[in-house]
Amino acid sequence: MTGTTEAVILAEGVRKTYPSRSRPSLDGFDLAVRPGTVHALLGPNGAGKTTAVRAMATLVRFDAGRVRVAGCDVASESRRVRERIGLTGQYAALDEVLGGRRNLEMFARLHHLRPGAARARAAELLERFGLADAAERPVRQYSGGMRRRLDLAASLILDPRVLFLDEPTTGLDPRSRAEVWRAVRDLVDRGTTVLLTTQYLEEADRLADTVSVVEAGRVIAEGPPEELKRRVGGSRVEVVVADPSEVDKAAEVLGRVCGAPLDVDPDTQTVRAPVGGRGSELAKVVRALDEAGLEVEDIALRRPSLDEVFLSLTGRRTGEGEG
Repeated sequence: MTGTTEAVILAEGVRKTYPSRSRPSLDGFDLAVRPGTVHALLGPNGAGKTTAVRAMATLVRFDAGRVRVAGCDVASESRRVRERIGLTGQYAALDEVLGGRRNLEMFARLHHLRPGAARARAAELLERFGLADAAERPVRQYSGGMRRRLDLAASLILDPRVLFLDEPTTGLDPRSRAEVWRAVRDLVDRGTTVLLTTQYLEEADRLADTVSVVEAGRVIAEGPPEELKRRVGGSRVEVVVADPSEVDKAAEVLGRVCGAPLDVDPDTQTVRAPVGGRGSELAKVVRALDEAGLEVEDIALRRPSLDEVFLSLTGRRTGEGEG
């Protein structure tokens, strides 16, 4: 790992086995998170993401290893850790009957803020998360995105240095997910460090400064999203021909212009070939296809996706659970 001396979250060799399971949930888990960034743990169900978050957030005792969060040792200084972090789980922990303001005031009082300070903090967070107009409305009337934003606000009552988000957009529609993403980026812009677990590739790609790919309780690859994509390979041009009988001819043209290896799919009438990612190479392909008299339904320059990264590393996609 790099940059461990500056890490606001540092996990080394963490192991955790539940008695009911034959395999460890964490099996030598290592992680270093830089301050003021979004760091994503990406992996399928059963990979150990949630157990890792719970261990770092003092909710689960680990069997071996070392964890430090916000300058404190998780095993020996758990109370100090909890004073410095916030945690939002997969499901909003809100009172459905109370309004948004009352919910936040309740959480503030549970954190031992005096009544006046609790009211002021609730008003500040409602404004920051765009919920002031719905402050008195019962939470049961909130949309999914509003609930998650209120849940995020509740986790920030004490203005934590580190915020753990465990699959915060599970079950949300695209618009609500986008609302949560904007809220997360705003938090980071204000200096909060966010550790995010997710199965959504787009979420990791859009939000994360660094992605750690988790498999079988350990980190198997790590880096910025673009760097991970480059490990899979460069960009490729993808051509869909109009006539199924001309797939082989299109493959011949792309092979001549781009070289090997080609990916030919007769069922979808698609040919893919590697390119360096420059627009000029795409223009060469278009000219060659036109000169060959081939009618094309679609042509595009494609970049590797995080799904391809995960597939190349693990042999399965993020949506697939273990076993």
